[in-house]
Amino acid sequence: MVKIYRTDDRLIHEEKTVTDGVWIHMVGPSAEESQKVAEELGVDIADIRAALDEEESSRIELEDGYTLILIDVPSPEIRHEKMMYTTIPLGIVLTQNVIVTVCTEELPVLQAFVNNKVKEFSTKKKLRFVYQILHRTSILYQGNLRTIDKKRTEIEERIGNDTKDDDLIALHELESTLVYFATSLRANAVVLDRLTRYKRLEQYPEDKELLDDVIIENKQAIEMTGIYRDIINGTRELMSTVINNRLNNVMKSLTSITLIMAVPTIVSGIYGMNVNPEGMPFADSLYGFGIIVGIIAVICAVMMYILKRNKIL
Repeated sequence: MVKIYRTDDRLIHEEKTVTDGVWIHMVGPSAEESQKVAEELGVDIADIRAALDEEESSRIELEDGYTLILIDVPSPEIRHEKMMYTTIPLGIVLTQNVIVTVCTEELPVLQAFVNNKVKEFSTKKKLRFVYQILHRTSILYQGNLRTIDKKRTEIEERIGNDTKDDDLIALHELESTLVYFATSLRANAVVLDRLTRYKRLEQYPEDKELLDDVIIENKQAIEMTGIYRDIINGTRELMSTVINNRLNNVMKSLTSITLIMAVPTIVSGIYGMNVNPEGMPFADSLYGFGIIVGIIAVICAVMMYILKRNKIL
């Protein structure tokens, strides 16, 4: 899909042709669409389609007549039938008069611009547009990180009651997401650092202030990612400790029950031996069976008392 947008009087509208000051928004474009845009703008088609490769890393390249910026942006995905997050590349191509964005799917970051929800947004101010995209990307990372922490809190609250296998899987997925975020945010930080040093990209004073804000927000997202990873590690260790403690309690209970049940087994085994009954206690008594059962019950009760007193049972 390829759409062309332009802002006039702070309102965005769709255009039919490519003119100066437009924004070309490409979502999962075909090879033919990519070739057409590349030829019209004089851009290498490999740079147009770079963001369609999920393995592409964040970077900035200065080419003849245009600049390519690749960043990683957060995107929701379904893993193990649950909504999680991952990161996908977003390509931004800056030519002399046009800005092009390329991604594999619709992104909330760009939809805010399409829906005219960003203040002071203009397709003609290309570099400011780029910084606004980067700023909203950093804010989106932070919002997703808070959502991840809420999910972790929900799992942690269930640890004391009923921990399920799904909770262990969900906790692992959250930890994996934080790894993706940390890697992508660090790569984005390198791009931001290079943007501050490239003199070729013309910047206005207000643009520099916006770039400083983007760098601060990106650093904050990196710090949040590190903090939440540490907390999730603590939650995972707590969960493992609780599960091991429950297993130990079960093993203690089973061992105690086995020990108690050994008493009647031993007594009944002795009395079941094929020997002369004259030597067996209570063998000639009318109430011998009841007496033996009573003795066994008393011994078992004493053992249970001792085990409970020592907090074994």
